[in-house]
Amino acid sequence: MFSRREGFPHWPLHLLLAAFTLFTLYPILWVVSLAFSGQQSLAVITLPKDPTMMDRLRAVTPWPAQWSASNFVDVMTEQPFGQWILNSAIIALGTTVVGVFLACTAAYAFSRFKFTGQRAGMMAFLVSQMFPGTLMLIPLYIILVQWLGLGSSRLGLIIVYATTSIPFSVWMLKGYFDTIPKDLEEAALIEGASVGRIFWTIILPLAKPAVAVTALFSFMTAWNEFILAATFMDQEAMYTAPVGLRFFVGEYQQQWGYFAAGSIIVSIPVVILFLFLQKYLVSGLTAGSVKG
Repeated sequence: MFSRREGFPHWPLHLLLAAFTLFTLYPILWVVSLAFSGQQSLAVITLPKDPTMMDRLRAVTPWPAQWSASNFVDVMTEQPFGQWILNSAIIALGTTVVGVFLACTAAYAFSRFKFTGQRAGMMAFLVSQMFPGTLMLIPLYIILVQWLGLGSSRLGLIIVYATTSIPFSVWMLKGYFDTIPKDLEEAALIEGASVGRIFWTIILPLAKPAVAVTALFSFMTAWNEFILAATFMDQEAMYTAPVGLRFFVGEYQQQWGYFAAGSIIVSIPVVILFLFLQKYLVSGLTAGSVKG
């Protein structure tokens, strides 16, 4: 059995971990620096004509010459970014509600009931995850835009995101439902409870960690997705936040300050949601067990 030698110095490992942490945080610090620089260029300072080594080191240090919140104010007041955030919030919440509801009911059916096509259905869900999402771009566009007339609408994008997230969510939830003992349901059936009541009052409360992970996955998928949103949303007022961000950095203008400020604003809801669901994510390994 391996045992740590007494007196082994820990500072090399700590130094290595600190270096990797700094390497990981460096791009994030640059985004924060650009957002609070009050400028639109990638350079936080202007180099002199004959820069010294300290000047060059200062140029690659993510620390602006002066701190300003003007980029955040301008993004929310001079740009329709607030409307884009609202569109993303409505679409992400709608996708989460619809996707999680359908995934929970489908996963419970695959986990507890025996029916024709059960194995084929699960394999179809698995195979669908092996193809890139862009493969469905053309058929989805034909169905939603040409057949249903839901182009540039929140409802159309909710349907697309919920449809693409359900296969992965069903597989994840089914695996968790399989770990919940059937003895609980059999006892409830003896007491006269219906299948629907068992699902809502017994199974779902026990499956909170899995449902939380599924909800977080569905929300992040809808919140951060760009390609499908850019394809289906052709009106500026209906853009989502990722689609709107691309117009800050284009062929004819490079507003890096607005882009960085908008990126930070977009990341805040996801961070808040993760912190809110963290207790369920951590308890996922132990929740659903039977005490006896």
